[in-house]
This record gives sequence, C-alpha cells and structure tokens, in this order.
Amino acid sequence: MHAILNLIDNLISLYIWILLIAVVASWLISFNVINTNNRLVYVIVDFLYRVTEPALRPIRRFLPNLGGLDISPVVLILILYFVRDLIFETAYG
Repeated sequence: MHAILNLIDNLISLYIWILLIAVVASWLISFNVINTNNRLVYVIVDFLYRVTEPALRPIRRFLPNLGGLDISPVVLILILYFVRDLIFETAYG
C-alpha cells in the first residue's frame, strides 16, 4: 500500500511541475521571449498544452473572467495538494 501511495504522490508532484512549466512557457510566449516557430519549442509547448488543458478547462468554466489573468492553474494546484493530503490522511489516519 505504501508503494502505491508513493507512486500517486510522485505523479501528483510531477503533474504540478508540468503545470508550472506550462504557465512559465505561456508567459515566455506572451512576452515574445521564445518563439513557437521553432519546431522544438512548438512540440514542447504543444505537449504541455495537451497534458494540462483537459484539467484546466473545467476549472475555467467556473471561474469569473478576470481579463488577461488566468488563475485556473493556481486553483488546480491547490486542488491537487488537497487531494494528495486527503489521500495520505485517509491512508495513515
């Protein structure tokens, strides 16, 4: 049981890092620091978008429009931390 919980913890941590990298990449694209015309950059950003967007899309439906500010990654990270803590609390009492 401990190995499965450790695997779940590592997967959630990895997904949080992927979310953070996706946010930073979107900022760098917005400020024209990196260019998506580069094939490697495009592949990486496309992968990050495909991995994070299915989890972020439902959250964006419930959040109010804040103009150019997207807080859905922050909400998702908080949810992931809550789920991780909930799993460990129920498993270890």
